[in-house]
Amino acid sequence: MSGVGFRRVLLTGAAGRIGSALRPGLRTEVEELRLTDRTTVGPAPGTTETFVQADLLDEAAVARSVEGVDAIVHLGGIPDEAPFDELLGPNIHGTFTLFDAARRAGVTRIVYASSNHASGFYGPADRLTGEEPPRPDSLYGVTKVFGEAVGRLYADKFGLQVIAVRIGSFEQEPSEPRHLHTWLSPGDALRLFRSCLTDKPVHFLTIYGVSANTQTWWPSGDAARTIGFEPQDDAERFAEKISNGATDTWQGGRFAARDYGRWAAD
Repeated sequence: MSGVGFRRVLLTGAAGRIGSALRPGLRTEVEELRLTDRTTVGPAPGTTETFVQADLLDEAAVARSVEGVDAIVHLGGIPDEAPFDELLGPNIHGTFTLFDAARRAGVTRIVYASSNHASGFYGPADRLTGEEPPRPDSLYGVTKVFGEAVGRLYADKFGLQVIAVRIGSFEQEPSEPRHLHTWLSPGDALRLFRSCLTDKPVHFLTIYGVSANTQTWWPSGDAARTIGFEPQDDAERFAEKISNGATDTWQGGRFAARDYGRWAAD
């Protein structure tokens, strides 16, 4: 696996599950791993980590957080379905604020944490590479399609290098039948984001963040080959531990249900 090519990297949403899991592997690769979140995150002593507290809606704080970095891994935002008014701030306004601050600061690359829920209304028989039209399964998925569109705009208009990662089911190990198709192991997550930070030039890429699952819905395509991502883990080795359940009608699973999310119950 190639090493990280960008020397000063900002990690937004550093207090979250994925951010916390990526920190140990990324901080040994860079001169500075700058952490940011709206809650305080203590940098690990004696490492390359630094911290800038910033709410994604605070334009001045976001501008301070991106100043001087080469690349950004943008994990910040609400990671689940919610009423639109709750998603609007961090996932819509905040995503735009981050991209625009990066443009103004001369950042080279943004790795945007999108979601498989941007395409959750494809069926289990479909095999997706990221080139298909989005079919979001939820308001949360809609916000991720918005973020991908902002990334495409900033790549085309301003030359920002953007990789949209449609993250699958990030879990220590699979625990339900859907995960046999969607699991992203912690090890493969680190391999993926390290690959996204190599200095191989990109324009705009959409890639599914998924392990090398035998039953995957999202086979590795050209985007994965472009950045050299080679997943190693396979959910199939856990298959016997997972009870057989009904096959989901849609790839998005419960997110695609009409009553999923508090707003949809009305």
